[in-house]
Amino acid sequence: MRWRRYNRAMPNILIIRMSSMGDVIHNFPAITDLRSHFPNAEVDWVVEEGFAELAALHPGVNRVIPCAIRRWRKRFWTAANRAEMAAFRARLQAGHYDLVIDSQGLFKSAVVARLAGAPIAGYDRHSIREPLASLFYDARYPVSRLEHAITRNRLITGRALGYTPDAPLHYGIQAPNVALDWRPTAGYAVLLTATSRDDKLWDEAHWVALAHSLLARGLCPVFPWGGEHERQRAERLAAPLPRAVVAPRLRLGEAARLLADARLVVGVDTGLVHLAAAVHVPTIALFCASEPGLTGVLGSAYACNLGGNGRPPSLAEVEAKVAEALA
Repeated sequence: MRWRRYNRAMPNILIIRMSSMGDVIHNFPAITDLRSHFPNAEVDWVVEEGFAELAALHPGVNRVIPCAIRRWRKRFWTAANRAEMAAFRARLQAGHYDLVIDSQGLFKSAVVARLAGAPIAGYDRHSIREPLASLFYDARYPVSRLEHAITRNRLITGRALGYTPDAPLHYGIQAPNVALDWRPTAGYAVLLTATSRDDKLWDEAHWVALAHSLLARGLCPVFPWGGEHERQRAERLAAPLPRAVVAPRLRLGEAARLLADARLVVGVDTGLVHLAAAVHVPTIALFCASEPGLTGVLGSAYACNLGGNGRPPSLAEVEAKVAEALA
């Protein structure tokens, strides 16, 4: 496909970064960079429908285009799903994009990028774990796989548009101004105890001890949750703690507001701990079954990664970092 001529001062750009929650959050600084170099650009973002509210937190995004790959592929043959897929493709093509940037680098994201019918920029085959995806791109750029995910997103976006991202890290998102009347009226700390895999969980006795320590510092522990099993864990952890609060089920915008107003966030390897770092809150991430080197929390406020694969952090390590973050 030949490159289209367009006004480089006002390019019409489509970003493909569909999931997961942490990956979407890691793409925010790339949007901030893009906006600083092209303030008049039109920027649309394709994201899985469950994360559409999250992508919309960045004011530099003109339109969030939800997709439902996870849902469609389960029953792609039904008339309703086929109609949704056709409408999604038509919406992409109606955008008349000058450039599509696939910062996800997966086969599925490359296929979605191709649906827009515009030139695609992405990683070269050596820079991604699914090298077949690079065959869909019109322009391919090398980006080291040893870089942090945030850096990779910033680099691929910059190389596609001809600039070098050299500004300090800035997520650029704004937590919505929503009322959370159930929150503690005094200072609080958010404890993110739930994650997608049991081997990523931190010991429950450690959570209770840490919460007691936070109470002694005048901070009320707040326990968010997602599914029913996570709610039961949150209630179990809060039961022996005076003034502890188990949050109601939260939308992503509400979660962003809760995190943004906290004095501190401590959490296991989960998307919300990255959201905490993105809203400039002192954040301590606990890694028990994965390494934080390429996907750990980064932030403009205090951000610390503890532990690693098979090396959960001790209670003493976490409490020492809490004291450091609150100093």
